[in-house]
Amino acid sequence: MMNRRVIKFAHVAAIGIFMVIGLAIVVGQVQKTSQENSNQTNRNANDNSSGNSNANSNTSSGLNSNTSQNMNAAKCTGSGCSLSSADQKFVTDAATGSMAKVELGRLAAQQGSSDAVKQYGQRMVTDHSQANTELTKLASTKGVTLPTTLDTKTQEQITKMSQLSGSDFDKAYINGMVKDHQKDVTLFQKQTTSATDPDVKAYAAKTLPTLQDHLQMARDINESRASTKRSTESNKNANSGTSNRNSGTTNENKGMSNQNMNSVKP
Repeated sequence: MMNRRVIKFAHVAAIGIFMVIGLAIVVGQVQKTSQENSNQTNRNANDNSSGNSNANSNTSSGLNSNTSQNMNAAKCTGSGCSLSSADQKFVTDAATGSMAKVELGRLAAQQGSSDAVKQYGQRMVTDHSQANTELTKLASTKGVTLPTTLDTKTQEQITKMSQLSGSDFDKAYINGMVKDHQKDVTLFQKQTTSATDPDVKAYAAKTLPTLQDHLQMARDINESRASTKRSTESNKNANSGTSNRNSGTTNENKGMSNQNMNSVKP
């Protein structure tokens, strides 16, 4: 009787143990499945976030690219964009340089102390005004808008020049013209071969001889001024020597006169 009870209790206990193990297995599977679902959800969320981020990035990149292109396009209009950056820089620099020479030329025609400087200044006004008119027409056909006013630095230089007078003005002006035209001649010579636009190349070739004439004229005026200065200094030295000799002769005569007076005394 006792053995049967023990066996029955063992059976019940075994069944209970199996039920607990089974329940644990079921719970474990449920937790595993839940974790896997959670991980998948997170991966999907990350993928969506990454996709959205990339989409936003692409949109931003596209906007920035378009903005950049629009900004670059705003620098020139029409066929002007076909000009190379080097050609655009050349026509802009040439226009600015000519405007400065016109203003300085007007100043020289008014304040120059010599006829040569006055005439040279007027020649700058005439030639560079004409050159700028032609350049403006050329730039217009290319869709390029040239500057119409001088930059602050150039305007300040012109103001400083206006405060000079006499030979100081002549010297500063002509020296400046020599340096400026040396640079211009070099620049235009280069552009006659390196310009990519045929019209820009033709303009450089047409204007170059005039700039070379301007350079030679400025050098001639400088040489004439230097020659006049040397001649003046030479005359001063000669006059100083003559004055010294006359002074010596006068002193000698005074000495002889004193000797004669002494010899007459008893």
